[in-house]
Order: sequence, then structure tokens, then C-alpha cells
Amino acid sequence: MVLYGKNSVLERLKTNPKSIRKVFLQDNFTAPNIEKLIKANNISTEHLSSRALSRIKPAKDLQGIAAKIDRFEYSSFYDLFNQPPNEQPTLIFLDRIYDPQNLGAIIRTAACFGGLAVVIPRFKACEVNETVLHVASGGENYVSVSMVSNLSNAIIATKERGYWIIGAEVSDDAEDINKVSLPFPLAIVLGSEGQGVRYGVGKHLDIKVRIPMKGAKLSFNVTMACAIFCHEISKPRPQI
Repeated sequence: MVLYGKNSVLERLKTNPKSIRKVFLQDNFTAPNIEKLIKANNISTEHLSSRALSRIKPAKDLQGIAAKIDRFEYSSFYDLFNQPPNEQPTLIFLDRIYDPQNLGAIIRTAACFGGLAVVIPRFKACEVNETVLHVASGGENYVSVSMVSNLSNAIIATKERGYWIIGAEVSDDAEDINKVSLPFPLAIVLGSEGQGVRYGVGKHLDIKVRIPMKGAKLSFNVTMACAIFCHEISKPRPQI
């Protein structure tokens, strides 16, 4: 895989330099903090013209740097539960998120709030690709991302471990997120834009929640909705 952009490469250098095989720098590239880490980790580098760098990774916002890295490694789903009780992550289940921009932004959001993990289905959804990593802007280094074959089965397994499952809905019977006392440990299910959470997944929800909108009756982008829910989830939790 090719990682590109200053922040994406910097965070990888800081957290997992062994996954970087080679770094390509544009001839006029200058970033002392990045160059220092490259040298400290003895990573092979090559300086290229802007045109040659674009052949390594055709993208608009290379920012003068690209790196060949190992393929993304997903976390084992069941390893997500092997944490002390007061450190159990809140899980974000994503149902049919196809846009890599959305997946990358969600991973970045989860990294910023902390205490979260992302679970995606193997089929009919976006995987973690180069675009996702670029949009995540290094967030993938701080968030566990698991891929499961069957999202419903994964949710059932999560419930069996004592988790409450809430789902983002726009239906009239969904409760106002500001008025719900969120139970922990917790998992939230976010569905695709336009179609929402599938029935087969939605039937496993313990609580349906919605984001109140006093303005225009439009809808939030899934990444915006995720950020709002993560903010609510990150508020002080009851001690276990």
C-alpha cells in the first residue's frame, strides 16, 4: 500500500515505523520532524521530481511525500473484548459504508475522541484502502479496526459480552440522544446514508437514538452523525 500526505506518514513514523518499507520525497520537500524520524529508523528514502512522485501515487494532495507500507492489519474482533472492565472500548459498527472518505473520517474521529473501536463488514462495504488511510490522517494508528464476515453475528456476540447496542435512526420512535442515559459497555450502529441500518441488523438494537434537529429537516452526513454520537459517548461515564 502507499501512504501519502505529511500527517499520515508522520503518525506512522511515530507509531509503527517498522511497517514502512520506503519513503519517497519530492526534491524540495522540507519537514525536519519527519526527516529526523526517517533517519532515526533507518528507513530507505528516494528523492523524486513532482512528476515522478505522482507516478508513485497519482493523487492531488501528496504534500511532497509518499511511503510504501505493509498492508493494513485488521484487529481481531474478539481481541477487542480482552481489556480491563473499565477500559473496554465503545464499538462503532458500520453498516454498508461504501465511501472511503466517510470511513477515513470516522476512523479519524474515533482516534480524536479515544476509547473507541471500529467494526466493518467484509462484504458490501468499503475496506481500509489507501484513500481511507489518507483521510484518516494517521488515525488508524490509534484505533482498532476489525473486519467481520457477518455484522449481525458480531453484534449478537457483542451483546453476549454484556454490551448494550444503540442504533442511529431517524424514525419517530427513536429517542433524543441528549435525553438518553447511555448504558455501558456500549456499541453504536451507524447505517448508510439514504438507507440507514438494515432491518436484519436493526432488530438487534436495544435502543434507537436520533440527533434532534431544530433547523431544516435535512439529515446529517454519516461522518457528522458519528462525531456527534462520539461526543455524547465520550462524556463522563459511570464508574464500573
